[in-house]
Amino acid sequence: MPPTHGVLTPLHGASMRYLVFSSLVVISALSGCSLYYESQAKDMVQRQMDAMVFVEGGEFMMGNPGGWDGSKDSWPPHKVVLDDFYIQKYEVTQGDFELFMAMTDYEHSNSSYENLRDNAPDRFQSNFPAVVSWMDASEFCKWLGSQTGKTVELPTEAQWEYAARGGGKPLRYATKNGRAEEGVTMAARPSQYRQQKQALPQPPGSYPPNLLGLHDMSGNAAEWVRDYYRADYYERSPVNNPKGPESPIIESWSNEPYRILRGGDFKDFSGNTTVTRRKAIERVINESTGFRCSFSKSLTSEHA
Repeated sequence: MPPTHGVLTPLHGASMRYLVFSSLVVISALSGCSLYYESQAKDMVQRQMDAMVFVEGGEFMMGNPGGWDGSKDSWPPHKVVLDDFYIQKYEVTQGDFELFMAMTDYEHSNSSYENLRDNAPDRFQSNFPAVVSWMDASEFCKWLGSQTGKTVELPTEAQWEYAARGGGKPLRYATKNGRAEEGVTMAARPSQYRQQKQALPQPPGSYPPNLLGLHDMSGNAAEWVRDYYRADYYERSPVNNPKGPESPIIESWSNEPYRILRGGDFKDFSGNTTVTRRKAIERVINESTGFRCSFSKSLTSEHA
């Protein structure tokens, strides 16, 4: 008799019916899960786009006019003219970013994400600002655009500052009166930056908005913008719709381009949460970062 090891035996009768039934149950479960995520994602996309605030373009003096922050790279003040654009009222939440990941099978671009999540689990609450690298933030915005037929991206640095200043007004902080005050900006909460190890951000929208109705642009999460970083860019920035340097500075140890974070975060003192403060960083991920998306007909995808 030939050996039967490794030989498949045909299924008959009840065994075959059980296998077919089990397969249908699995397929049905997977289909139901997929439909659930699709429904959730559709609602999320609508919510993200409903939160887009129209910003009328105009002219303003971008940069530190003197005494607003101690950084040299936010000088000199220079004239910038922007076209109309839209920008989100709130920072994107962790829950919405994780739904995007589930829908697209997207994997975080930074290998340290899981370590960070293990070490700081409280930071990853679903209603907190999303913990992301620059690439993660950029991919989310592009995906949002693919679902809506619009060119959705991270805001340029100029768009971000113009919006934070309530439409380019001479305001030091992204508040209605330009001041950092208790209960208005995260930077004005001493209990949060005196014990930084225990500090956490707040759900986007927890504090009053600026003049354009935008929340948390001074403090909460430091927000990624689209541009590459160069310290001397303001000395040669074009006037109309600047998009940042054409080429990046590359960090030697990571071989990643330097990008820009704006607005400071929940651990920062008030001087780091002004509307002009620039923070250069290569494509890293930490508990302080976050983002919001924007779109404009006149600005197209660059620096991907």
